Amino acid sequence: MRLVILDDYDLASEWAAKYIRNRIVQFRPSADRCFTLGLPTGSTPYGCYQKLIEYHRSGDISFKYVKTFNMDEYVGLPRAHPESYHSYMWNNFFKHIDIDPANAHILDGNADDLEVECQAFEQKIAEAGGIELFVGGIGPDGHIAFNEPGSSLVSRTRVKTLAKDTIVANARFFGNNLSKVPTMALTVGVGTVMEAKEVRFILLITILLDNSPLFAIIIDIFHSMPLQLCLDVGTVCVSATVSVNYSVLVW
Repeated sequence: MRLVILDDYDLASEWAAKYIRNRIVQFRPSADRCFTLGLPTGSTPYGCYQKLIEYHRSGDISFKYVKTFNMDEYVGLPRAHPESYHSYMWNNFFKHIDIDPANAHILDGNADDLEVECQAFEQKIAEAGGIELFVGGIGPDGHIAFNEPGSSLVSRTRVKTLAKDTIVANARFFGNNLSKVPTMALTVGVGTVMEAKEVRFILLITILLDNSPLFAIIIDIFHSMPLQLCLDVGTVCVSATVSVNYSVLVW
């Protein structure tokens, strides 16, 4: 596990965007060999997306042969709702770059059969050759996407009931009105994420509270290296178990 410490959010966003840009450019994607990229939503990756837009406008990168797979989406929230992850991705990223809309995959939280929707999403990832690079944000308790602490390490894309802490944390996007926050979501599984190729997983961390479980776990990991396999994966947060088993870059 590699830790990159930067002074502020803007520097972290720029570092992340450059990393993604360089990976795509080095891959040399083409019509018959697309680069597959797993993406998050939320406040953390916003700055990274803005930098990637800048790189696209300056001609440094094209997304013409990039396929994206977003990590999650609320259940029951209209696609056009300003807080849906469809709206977030199109307003803050996709409509500003040259990605083919058919290559931008986001779970449909309004599908008639949510289980079938989740299975189809996994199938699309498999048909694309798997995820080359998964970029993800994490919560203070270490959750990845909507995989709360305690989620199975072999879990796949599925329907999840949101934990109370997650609903409270997301209320800021809904006018701090808890009753307006969706209580269910579709999310990629931990197993889905851990199958990402080469880079495996990148965690974007911009704020670590020194009393948060995540902060304590990361400190323990670096103090105990290379003994991090001694971590009790049955009780620690999701992101820590990913870091134990896979190559993880944290910035």
